Amino acid sequence: MKDHIEQLIRAALTDLINDGSLPEGIEPRISVDRTRDKSHGDLASNIAMTLAKAAKKPPKDIAQLIINALPASTQVSKAEIAGPGFINFYLNEAAAAAVVIDILSQGKNYGRCNDGKGKKVQVEFVSANPTGPLHVGHGRGAAVGDSICRLLDAAGWDVTAEFYYNDAGQQISNLAGSVQARCKGLGPGDESWPEDGYQGSYINDVANSYMAKEKIDAEDKHVVGAGDADNLEAISDFAVAYLRREQDLDLKAFGVDFDVYYLESSLYNEGKVADTVQQLINSGHTYEKEGALWLKTTDFGDDKDRVMRKSGVVETDPVSGNETRKEGGYTYFVPDVAYHLNKWQRGFERVVNEQGADHHSTITRVRAGIQAVSQHNHLNIPQQWPEYVLHQMVMVMRGGEEVKISKRAGSYITIRDLVDEVGKDATRYFLAARAANSQLTFDIDLAISQSNDNPVYYIQYAHARVCSMMRKLSDHQWSWSAKLNSNTLEHLVEDAEKALMKKLSGYPELIKNAAIHSEPHTVANYLRELAGDYHSYYNAHKTLVDDDDLRNARLSLSESVRQVIENGLSLLGVSAPAEM
Repeated sequence: MKDHIEQLIRAALTDLINDGSLPEGIEPRISVDRTRDKSHGDLASNIAMTLAKAAKKPPKDIAQLIINALPASTQVSKAEIAGPGFINFYLNEAAAAAVVIDILSQGKNYGRCNDGKGKKVQVEFVSANPTGPLHVGHGRGAAVGDSICRLLDAAGWDVTAEFYYNDAGQQISNLAGSVQARCKGLGPGDESWPEDGYQGSYINDVANSYMAKEKIDAEDKHVVGAGDADNLEAISDFAVAYLRREQDLDLKAFGVDFDVYYLESSLYNEGKVADTVQQLINSGHTYEKEGALWLKTTDFGDDKDRVMRKSGVVETDPVSGNETRKEGGYTYFVPDVAYHLNKWQRGFERVVNEQGADHHSTITRVRAGIQAVSQHNHLNIPQQWPEYVLHQMVMVMRGGEEVKISKRAGSYITIRDLVDEVGKDATRYFLAARAANSQLTFDIDLAISQSNDNPVYYIQYAHARVCSMMRKLSDHQWSWSAKLNSNTLEHLVEDAEKALMKKLSGYPELIKNAAIHSEPHTVANYLRELAGDYHSYYNAHKTLVDDDDLRNARLSLSESVRQVIENGLSLLGVSAPAEM
């Protein structure tokens, strides 16, 4: 209907320009929005106010001209001027009921659009170090990131889901040292235990598998435990492969799949980090100071410049006494710049990074590095590329108390802990149901309860209620068909029915905006509201009545609600059960 109203306004403006009522050369940007107050109509536009300056006329005069020039429409009952010059549109009942026909004819495709026009978008999420099981924070990133992928796909984008493995650096060394200590029979309390070692019981599992010479399938290669407790390199390779496999199993239990797994180590092995550093030097945005290499991130809005390569250390040969300078290592944002330049080279017009809030400090630095290379090489990378969605911490509660420790991981709650206890559906919904930038309390007791207070149960029960009604039709030898016409829906005259149809008509716009802004929580909130409206309607108005026309009309409305709930839940990776 928004598109229909926009077309009516555009046609009116064309006539007004042609007859001289409005000047030529004006460039109208037509905006049509839903009204918050039903007394103000169904849809409204501020077009008259946006044209006032160019047309040199009061907004109310322009609004009246537009209303007078609007083409006739069977779906609009009237248009009125409101406030300083808004045009409010009131839809007739046939227009409101048309959404039911749309939903029943489009089915699973209702709400999908081609806003992305098939353009390439990459969503990077989870991207955990392969040093242990995925914790609940990773779970929130997985739930939000995977839902963003589903939303973008529904909006017509060509989506690539990517997991960036941080398989290089000190944390991998700490992992290898921890597994080696376990291989030698040491434990966290022993004097020789590594200072920064990992203490979860899973380290013992890795060590036992390595010593038993287990074979691990990792991507396109096989890693076999050497069984040699002194071979630290072999232990490191095996431990990373083992934990990558475990993380993949965690994600599969969570219903999350990735198209690409990208290794941080490949950026070094293929020379991409060194090449990026050289490009940054060539751009003229670097300098050396006190033996360190700096990037002038202040050229791109940062509050101070940042070190790219740490100052080296002087080493003295114990025999000859000769001194040599050993170059320092790169700081953590440098490989991120190389990685994102690689994303651009792979043709991603849009990139969304779903990460923990602790990554906030890197955003300006990474974008600064990208812009330095982009400007020097005329790549025309947008200044706000990539986009970031940063999620806050998750607190897990049971019995009114915070739960912090997992038997498997030792010091934190894992995704698998939650999935095993409350199920995939509840875990995914709860982790995606709040705005990512807000802290989240995951109440285990609420998540497993079968009550209206549990939003997952509440939404799924609305879906199951409709399915149950459809199964009962045969008991009365009744039938129902999704092939309808507007005459059938003329019987939907109750205020609650009109409210439901209005709610359903807003679903496509909701999906489009959720994809634009990477906000899956708006879908979760919408579904809860829709389920609440439907439960209230179901309890107040009987659907399986003897009147064939009224029964079919209400069944059609109910089936439309069911379809939208199914479509919305699928975008969150949550099932829509037919029975509960």
